[in-house]
Amino acid sequence: MRLILRGLLFLLVPLLPAQNNPSARNAFLNPELLEAFDYWNISNPSTNFHSSFKPYLSSTFSAIKDSLVPFRFYGFNNQFWSKTLQEKTKKRTHLNFQVLPLADLAAGYDMLMQEPVLTSIAGIHLKTNINNNFTFAFTGYGGRISFPFFTDSSLSSQKIIPESGQAYGKNQPGYTFFDYTGYISYSPGKSNIFNFQLGRDKHFIGDGYRSLLLSDFAPAYPYFRINTNVWRLQYSVWYSWMYDVSTASGFKSKYGNKYGTFHYLSYNVIKELHIGFFENIVWRGTDTNQIRTFEVNYLNPVIFYRPQEYSVGSPDNSFLGFNCNLTLFNRLKIYGQIALDEFYLKEIRARRGWWANKQGWQVGFKYINAFGIKGLKLQCEYNQVRPFTYTHGLVDQNYSHYGMPLAHPLGANFKEYLGSLNYRKNKFEIGFQGIYAVVGKDTAGTKSNVGQNIFQSYNTRSSDYGNYTTQGVKTNILQGQLKFAWFIVPELNLRLELSYIQRSETNSRNYILQNPYFFLAFKTSFWNSYRDF
Repeated sequence: MRLILRGLLFLLVPLLPAQNNPSARNAFLNPELLEAFDYWNISNPSTNFHSSFKPYLSSTFSAIKDSLVPFRFYGFNNQFWSKTLQEKTKKRTHLNFQVLPLADLAAGYDMLMQEPVLTSIAGIHLKTNINNNFTFAFTGYGGRISFPFFTDSSLSSQKIIPESGQAYGKNQPGYTFFDYTGYISYSPGKSNIFNFQLGRDKHFIGDGYRSLLLSDFAPAYPYFRINTNVWRLQYSVWYSWMYDVSTASGFKSKYGNKYGTFHYLSYNVIKELHIGFFENIVWRGTDTNQIRTFEVNYLNPVIFYRPQEYSVGSPDNSFLGFNCNLTLFNRLKIYGQIALDEFYLKEIRARRGWWANKQGWQVGFKYINAFGIKGLKLQCEYNQVRPFTYTHGLVDQNYSHYGMPLAHPLGANFKEYLGSLNYRKNKFEIGFQGIYAVVGKDTAGTKSNVGQNIFQSYNTRSSDYGNYTTQGVKTNILQGQLKFAWFIVPELNLRLELSYIQRSETNSRNYILQNPYFFLAFKTSFWNSYRDF
């Protein structure tokens, strides 16, 4: 592999024109940097930047200045701990290297279990840019992590950490794990119309805190992606290799292969109005007749897959989606999504609660520099997903990877309300996030399937008609988090963070959970970690 990479670099270097601004790298998918993108994009909308497809490619935001954001942060074109060789314009080739240390050291206390919750994670991020259009990036990290009861209760059976994959050991003193991401990215020519990437990472579609189309909740997966930017259009197609672990019992040798193809077409109608169309298909590597590899019929980058999947004689799992956002007054962004797993207009009009009416929708808004206060951001969002959405008759063909949903962490059959208030100034941040969700779950100890657990076959459904959102054991989840952060080195995202979380969960069967938890952390993480599912 090392010889192959060296050979690739040797072939590409003579072809690359000299530039000083690397444009083929991906921006990190971490909340601190994405918050800065919100401030820039909402206050300065553009027909060239497409906010709903992440990770952002640096060629789409190369002209951004950090001064447009009213607080100190990691930086759009971060050069912290980087070195550029052969910078003179007369040189045909110049190289840029960057090294970033990763650390997540946290000490917390679970007041329900009366136990300490400790995390010690370390790693490194390496990036090499050759001229303007070739980037190689690698991130490796690992260590030990433990969770409060409300999180561990949903992870302990499979021992899979959503953002990092398989873990080993017990919650106390902590699960051990190692994970990595990385990519090779190439943008031929000077126009940055095309970008080709081969890597192992995540994608996110949407403008909200959640995504009902594709989120970064599940672990990273290998992919090959083609990104095209022409006029006000951005078209992305990527092919992925994922895993089904539903019957593996924690043994990697028993993981089942599954594959996915994703299309997303993004169109900026005007600076303030964006619309996007999404489609995907997921299929397993093994069916009743054969062992399948990547289906060549799904390599076509411009087709709609519902007719195509039937043409190959296999009813694989596909669904469509729609995304939109509207920016007003350079302060407010209103956004929404519609996910269509199945859509039968006749049954929708009949209002009989047919099980296969599988849809979800989202609506929300972001308000930056709220009430005239620079650095104050308010966000509210509502998500609803009907029963059996994202499921399939064959469990290993559902919309998941590595035992985690590819869209919303709650799966299906829920309604969710969330809101956050964040204030950042200079090196300080204070924020509050509140989540209230109503989820319809199966009855414990029975074979009921009311459509919430996407890892059950929809063939085991309890009924064909009379289905409605939150059916089953109605479970109320209420979680609030108050945090205070001091960014010691904003350019490295190095911060000291103090947080208090209060988790409450009740259901119609008189189950009551009250789980207070607080922690103090020292970290530089460059990824999202969800602890609210």
